[in-house]
Amino acid sequence: MVFQMIFHIILLLGMAPLLAGIITRVKAKVGGRHGAPVLQLYFDIWKLLRKEMVLSSTTTWVFRAGPILAVAIPLLACLLIPFGSLSAAPISFTGDFVLFAYLFGLSRFFTVLAALDTGSSFEGMGAAREVTFSCLAEPTLFIIFMVLTRLSGDLSLAGMLSPGHGGISLFFAAVCLFIVLLAENCRIPFDDPNTHLELTMIHEVMVLDHSGPDLGLILYGAAMKLFVLAALLTDIVLPGSTGNIILDAIIFIGFMLGLAVCVGLVESSMARLRMIRVPQLLVGTSLLSFFSFILLLR
Repeated sequence: MVFQMIFHIILLLGMAPLLAGIITRVKAKVGGRHGAPVLQLYFDIWKLLRKEMVLSSTTTWVFRAGPILAVAIPLLACLLIPFGSLSAAPISFTGDFVLFAYLFGLSRFFTVLAALDTGSSFEGMGAAREVTFSCLAEPTLFIIFMVLTRLSGDLSLAGMLSPGHGGISLFFAAVCLFIVLLAENCRIPFDDPNTHLELTMIHEVMVLDHSGPDLGLILYGAAMKLFVLAALLTDIVLPGSTGNIILDAIIFIGFMLGLAVCVGLVESSMARLRMIRVPQLLVGTSLLSFFSFILLLR
C-alpha cells in the first residue's frame, strides 16, 4: 500500500500540469496560433515558487490556508481512486465516495474564505458565483455515484469504478461526469480561465490577490484537481485490465491525454455561456444523470 501511495502521488505531481498544457496547446492550434509550450505550466509554477509574495494588511491566516489546501486536497483525493488498471486505490473503505466529494468541498470552502478574507467585494462576487455553481454540480456527482453503485453493487470507489458493462446508463453517467469536470475546473462553457472581465470571472477573480508561491500553489492545485477528476472519468470509461502492466500504463496515460485534447476541443468550439444559462445547464446535467439511474431500475 505504501508503494501505491507513493506511485499515486508521484504520478499526480509529475503529470498534472501536463494536462493543462495540452489543453492550452490544443486551443492555440485550433485557433491557428503556435501557442505556449506544452510544459509551460511547469515553468510558470517554478518561477512563481521562487518569487516574493505580497500580502495585504487586511488578510489573516485564512488567506494563506487556501493555496495550501488547494494542493493538499487533491493529494489526498487521488489516494481514494485507482489509476485505471495501472494502480489500485491505496485507501478504500465503504462510503469513501462521500469523503472524496467533500474533500473538494473543503478545498473550495477555504478558497472562498481566502477570497472573502481580502475584504474585496470583487472577490466576494466571484466567491458567491463559485459556491452557487458548485451547489448545482454536487447533486450530479452523487447521482453518478449512485449509478456506479447500482452497476457494481459496491459502496467503495475502488469497487464501483469497475462497473463492467453499464450500457446507455454508464454512457450518460460518463457524459455528466465530463460536464462536472468542466464545471469543477472552471473551464468553458462555465468559466474562462483566461478572462479578466468582471462580468464573466468566477474562479480567477478569487485568486487575484494571491502572488508568488501562493499563486504557484493555486495553479498547481488546479492542475491536480483536473487530473484527479479526469482519472475518475477514465476509470469509468476504460475496460478491465489487459494483464500487461506496460499496456495498462499506455492505455491509462493515453486516455488521460486524449481527455485533455477533448477539453481543449470543447473550449475551442464554443463560447462561454451567459451567466444565467450556467445554472440551467447544471440542473439539466443533474436530470440527465438521474435519468441514467432510473434506467437501471427497470
